[in-house]
Amino acid sequence: MLGRLSAQTYSFDSNFHPYSCETFALVRRALMLYYMYFAVKYESRPVESVSTNLVPCTKISMELFDPVYSCGILRPSGHVVKCFHDVYPDYDELRQMLQEEDSEHYYVVGRMEREEFLFRLFKHLCLGGELCQYEDTIDPYISTTKKIYKDLIRKRRLIKLFSRILVSSYSKDESGQCFPGTREEEQTFAYLIVDPVKRNVTLLYHIYGVGKMTL
Repeated sequence: MLGRLSAQTYSFDSNFHPYSCETFALVRRALMLYYMYFAVKYESRPVESVSTNLVPCTKISMELFDPVYSCGILRPSGHVVKCFHDVYPDYDELRQMLQEEDSEHYYVVGRMEREEFLFRLFKHLCLGGELCQYEDTIDPYISTTKKIYKDLIRKRRLIKLFSRILVSSYSKDESGQCFPGTREEEQTFAYLIVDPVKRNVTLLYHIYGVGKMTL
């Protein structure tokens, strides 16, 4: 994901209401700025339709992942258990739990909890980019998720979350799908983290592909 995952923050001067998120002017502006920034090799065209959905953001503790430690996905040392897979030669129980609904471990984290932004962020980091070199232990995934989450989400007294999370579905221009990518891919995503109090929004996005090999 190195070089393909990015975050940009914008300010706005109007009120934000979750029920009108699809008409929120900054959403369209942020999408267009992103499109012009990342796809400069293409002729810029106006975005004709934008589709967004609210993402739950109620979990503030990494205790959300406690069931992962006790269900057989990990060894006592924290190492991820490898598994045989007839499609992917290098596969493990963690990624199987994240991706395959028929996995016996799929719902060790509940259905509602899997929709949380905290879990989504963890999943994105675990699955990585096209040439991802997967970690042998879970610790790097947990620590990186925690750090990014704390940077993105504004909290008050560690209880009330002010931020609202929008996930952008594939928006369209005159040629079809244009944002966050031209084709559907699980690891191509765009989240808008809106702070209605400070009136700023952070666009966190990633386009699946081959990232940088070195820092």
